Formats: sequence, C-alpha cells, structure tokens
Amino acid sequence: MRLADAAERSFARHETFHPRYGWFRKAYAVAAEDPYAFGRKDAPVVIGVGKNMVRAIRFWGLAAKLITEDPHSPNRRAPQFVPTRRGHALFGEQGWDPYMEDPGTLWLLHWLLLAPPSRLPVWWLAFNELSAVEFSDTDLAAAVAAQLEAVADWTPPHESSVRKDIGALLRTYAPAERSRRGSIDDHLDCPLRELNLLGRSPATGLHRFTLGPKPTLPSAIVAYAVLDYIDRTGSGGRTVTLGRLAHEPGSPGRAFKLNETELLATLGPAVDRYDEVALAAPAGAWQFAYSEDPGRIATAMLDDYYGSSSSGVCAGCVGDAAVDDDLLEDLGAGRNSRDSLRSLDGLAGAA
Repeated sequence: MRLADAAERSFARHETFHPRYGWFRKAYAVAAEDPYAFGRKDAPVVIGVGKNMVRAIRFWGLAAKLITEDPHSPNRRAPQFVPTRRGHALFGEQGWDPYMEDPGTLWLLHWLLLAPPSRLPVWWLAFNELSAVEFSDTDLAAAVAAQLEAVADWTPPHESSVRKDIGALLRTYAPAERSRRGSIDDHLDCPLRELNLLGRSPATGLHRFTLGPKPTLPSAIVAYAVLDYIDRTGSGGRTVTLGRLAHEPGSPGRAFKLNETELLATLGPAVDRYDEVALAAPAGAWQFAYSEDPGRIATAMLDDYYGSSSSGVCAGCVGDAAVDDDLLEDLGAGRNSRDSLRSLDGLAGAA
C-alpha cells in the first residue's frame, strides 16, 4: 500500500497536543451530546478545556475514527460532528468498553489511528516505512521528509509541521523523559504509552520500535485488525498470505510490530474459536482464510471479546460512517444542555 492510498494529506492538526487520557471518550461524548459543540464559540467553557485543546480533542476523535463530520450538516462552514458507528459501538452507554477499561481498547485505537484512511501520514510512515532499527528524532524527520517528497500528488508539508507530528508521535508512544522541566502531565497523561511499542536502546539511548510478541495484545484485537485491513483494502479472494499481513506497508503486522511467525501465534487463539476463519499452509506458506464478509466476522469477534452487542456496526469503512439518523436522535435527546454536557463522565477531567 502506498502512502497516498493509505492516508490523507494532513499535518500538525493536533495543535501540538498528543492524545491524553480521556480524550478519545471525550470526543465521542461531546459529539453524541451536541454535534455543534466543537464549533461553538463557548466550546472551551462547555467542554471544560482550552480553545486549542478543543480542536485537539476533535482531531484525535476524527483520527481514531470515533467521530466524523455529519454528511447532512446544513452549513459546510460550520460542520456538525457526530459519532461514527464504531465510536458508538465502543463508547456508547451499552458499548463494548464505555469507560475504556480494557487494555485491548488501547490496541484497537492504535490500529484505527493508522488504518486507512489515516489522518496521520507522518505516523503511518514511521510505523510502515522506517527501516532503521534505532533512530533519533533527526533521523526520523529526515526519513519521513524523503518519503513525503516522493509522493507525486502531494505538495511537501512545511518542515515545522513534520517536526510537530514527530513530536506528537514520540510523546504518544515513547517512554517519558524525566527532567526538571517536564510536568507531571507529560509523564502520566498518554494512554498509548502503555502499549510499549516504542522504547530506547540501553546502549545508545536512541529510539527503537519494540519488536516481538506483545503480552498485552489480545488475539481478538489482532484478528479484528486483520479482517478490518482486508475489508478496507480487498484481497481478491478468500485468502490472504500471512506474509502480506505481516510485512506489507499498512498491514497489522507493521502496526503491531509482529513478524509472520509472531502474527501466526497471536492469531491462533481467536481463529480457533470461529468456523468462518482459518489458518492453513496448503503450499508451505501460511494463509489466513475467511468464508464470509470480513467486516461482519470482525465485528462479531469484538462483540464476543467485549461481551457486548455492537448493534450491527461493521468493521472497515462501514464502521467509519456516521451513526444513522434514528440513533442520532436518541443520542441527542439531551442536546444543547450545558449542564448535561458537563455532567458526562470523564468530560470535566483528563484535560
């Protein structure tokens, strides 16, 4: 997969804020309560954060495919933002993980940030195209810039925008650096650090992605990502080689930093539970096979994993779509009530 097919041309839209604890849930809750909330002049007061943070929360909700611009928004200059079907399935009152308590949810959000169409092309390049085992901030910036210049259809972004995206990436995944200048928020406020995907070399102090098995990565989340990836990109049949799923840019293997053998071992427990999917090596090369719509199977897997029905949401682009009008009406029963918005669990905190 090429960058131009996997990501939108979007840089430094996060106001230099990396995603903080509660922000993913907050983006969903704000959009569910009032689709105009993010565009209101009094949004900082209503949501309870600074003006730049309002835009950052909106961005991370969009980037994680939890909210989307309402296709029926009457005013394109002041768009409405509503939950996606997947966002509602995840964080709705009867959702998969409404309080973001399951460690698998962090891995799911990580996948969704990179899955096409990604709003984080710099991040996509770092996870999918960086070949260096160890790297500095400068090395990463140079590698990303070279890749961006090679995209024929894109005007290269400003160097400062790339640096901001790299800074957000490192603050999101890398261990916090202890320093007198760093605030307590800098050390404690990013949930995706718990994934331990990015560390430092003890010998050189340089950054390095953490390769190998991931103890906290659930088999069901990897199986969901595989089926979601197939649904988004197509496979041309009912089988996909594990080599492609492990090594192709944009694949789950690249996102989770698993090689073919590790991907096979991680997928095994989830695949064993479902007749609709299988792992086989008929010609010596392992393949992932599926017999039905991959989006439907993927959603059923998450229903089983979380023990909660998703009300028909599907993986892939269908899950990225806005909730339907009937559900939107139910979500909006208390809209435009500032007291109601402030009282939503988690909205006042984690800023």
